[in-house]
Amino acid sequence: MKSIKFAIITHVNHIQKENEYFGYAPYVREMNIWLKYVDEVIVVGPLLNGNPAVIDIAYSHNKINFRKVPDFSFTSFKSNMVSFIKLPIIFWQIFWAMNDADHIHLRCPGNVGLIGSLVQILFPGKIKTAKYAGNWDSKSNQPWTYNLQKKILNNSFLTRNMKVLVYGDWEHQSNNIKSFFTATYSESEKLLPNKTDFKYSIEFIFVGTLVSGKNPMYAIKLVEQFIKQNKNVILNLYGEGNERIALEEYIKKNKLENYIFLNGNQNQKTIKEAYQKSHFVILPSKSEGWPKAIAEGMFWGCVPIATKVSCVPFMLDYGNRGVLLEMDLEKDVFHIENVIKGGDNFLSQSKLAASWSQQYTTEVFESEIKKLLVK
Repeated sequence: MKSIKFAIITHVNHIQKENEYFGYAPYVREMNIWLKYVDEVIVVGPLLNGNPAVIDIAYSHNKINFRKVPDFSFTSFKSNMVSFIKLPIIFWQIFWAMNDADHIHLRCPGNVGLIGSLVQILFPGKIKTAKYAGNWDSKSNQPWTYNLQKKILNNSFLTRNMKVLVYGDWEHQSNNIKSFFTATYSESEKLLPNKTDFKYSIEFIFVGTLVSGKNPMYAIKLVEQFIKQNKNVILNLYGEGNERIALEEYIKKNKLENYIFLNGNQNQKTIKEAYQKSHFVILPSKSEGWPKAIAEGMFWGCVPIATKVSCVPFMLDYGNRGVLLEMDLEKDVFHIENVIKGGDNFLSQSKLAASWSQQYTTEVFESEIKKLLVK
């Protein structure tokens, strides 16, 4: 079998510790599956100073050539000016990485992915893949940089010899586009859901970055409605972000400290155990690709409560295995109450959620990745 030199073009921040490169665990864990089937790795991405966080892990490969690019954004006039100065360096690094590689892999959407999607046009003969981890729905309201990436990747004249992995099935797509999924747990971890009833408590879980886009405040306000009804409910939130202070203040102001807990970033084992003892997983997000927290919670029999974005309606079977949020507190509480009141309804949805999610194991994921890499 021919050796493969694999170039990853990514916006993910990395930290070097001795001879290892660390990054956000869900991303690196996925990339390590790809890296099982390649001989050499070139990573083009930002490299920061500091120590790895609890949610960071290292790439598993003994031949990594890391090529640092500066982080940049187009969010203000000042950042635009600074970014234009950085662009030649970024183009240069990406061009030579692609030139040296046998297989080019883009991580999108992101600023580095945007540059990568432009530079890859210069390499029509090379084998390429792109993982578009955001919302592929063309009707959704997204930044112009995201829409530009989607247009380039979907254009089979500009983007040749590429498979673009997207979440969900969408109309009017080119042959470049391949509906895909992601996975966290293995076949050996599959269990029939065995959720307790609501006799002692009703446990909700939110897993995600504490930012306005993920809308953790709405999750808190939703659970607060049940507290006002004197129901014994608990909400555990896992993650960090710039909304944390506002959430802490809201919890304190409304005397919710005995019901709602901010647990910060935790490792995979802790999160897994939290899913296993929770009844519902909440994600009132404004935009998603494949909402990992929803798929993970469903794997352990949590009934999902999520917004109607991207492929979420498909994941929840349009409300048959979960609650699709309308972002109206009164209506959303009513729909959740219907699941809680009918105990059999909850257990039925829990089993349906687990049955669906457990199709998507790391073994199935790996077999699909292998097909993309090994010809």
